[in-house]
Amino acid sequence: MTVRIRKYSWQLAPGHIRDIRQKVFVEEQRVPPELEWDDTDEIADHFLAVMPDNTPAGVARLFSTLSETGHIGRMAILPEFRGRGIGEALLQHLIAESAGQYQELKLSAQQHAVPFYQRAGFHVCSEAYDDAGIPHLDMRCLAPALIAQQPGGNRPRPMLLGTDTQPWLFDSENSMLELMDSMVGQAGQRLWLYDRVLDHDRYDRYRFRELISSLARRHRLSEVRLLIHDDQPLIKRRHQLVELMRRLPSRIELRLVNGDYPHEDQPFLIADREGVVYRHDFTTPSGFAGFSDSGRVKLLAENFQRMWDAGRQSLELRELPL
Repeated sequence: MTVRIRKYSWQLAPGHIRDIRQKVFVEEQRVPPELEWDDTDEIADHFLAVMPDNTPAGVARLFSTLSETGHIGRMAILPEFRGRGIGEALLQHLIAESAGQYQELKLSAQQHAVPFYQRAGFHVCSEAYDDAGIPHLDMRCLAPALIAQQPGGNRPRPMLLGTDTQPWLFDSENSMLELMDSMVGQAGQRLWLYDRVLDHDRYDRYRFRELISSLARRHRLSEVRLLIHDDQPLIKRRHQLVELMRRLPSRIELRLVNGDYPHEDQPFLIADREGVVYRHDFTTPSGFAGFSDSGRVKLLAENFQRMWDAGRQSLELRELPL
């Protein structure tokens, strides 16, 4: 299906955009007009999908509230054009449009549409809630640049923990961080991290800290383990993960590797029972991520547990003031 996507500001948007939203949301889904039309329209970019004969078929909008986060909303396809791939084309266009602007994309999905967004690289990040009488869930994509590079349909549910069976190779810092954040953002209970140091550029980031905090606070069985070789960089300079660990000591724990016992020469991160981000060595951002790799995760978890049992706590970190 060939479809063209046109971009407008609200001030210059053609009437078709308002007409489609009126028909789909207000008339078909019974959304109150006072909820449908809001001030966000003024600051958003609006997209119109048109058929080869210029017939309007669908709309969406994209805006940002923080410089690193883009928000997709008001996606609607007219009934007569549904099931023809227009929604997928429109969403892929929005992701590509965002790839160079935002590190994260968020949206509020109607519950029945969750699989549609999962196929494009979004994962659920909230419980269900009511919006205008319709069940919704918040979803996000933490790696829009990587998703935009993937051929359409190549991965049924890209970066979905427990479902995406194809490995993601990376050889740059940015790609590694996006894959790592996507993994951590979906972890439900367990996150084990093994590295030489908690590098500040890599782990002392606000988004990473917030993802770890969310996991640690999720429920009483949440478990974050940090296993490193050297704690001196953490002592010399404040680190967000250390501060978080000292506020949540029962959920986040750090130990130092015992050099007298065997230890791994490759760093890795494992999430729950299926996710892994594995680097080939301590010095370079090169390796792979697997979102459904239970066999490898089991082996790495066993090695991690042996190193953890032989490890020791950092007394100097414990004595640092909050």
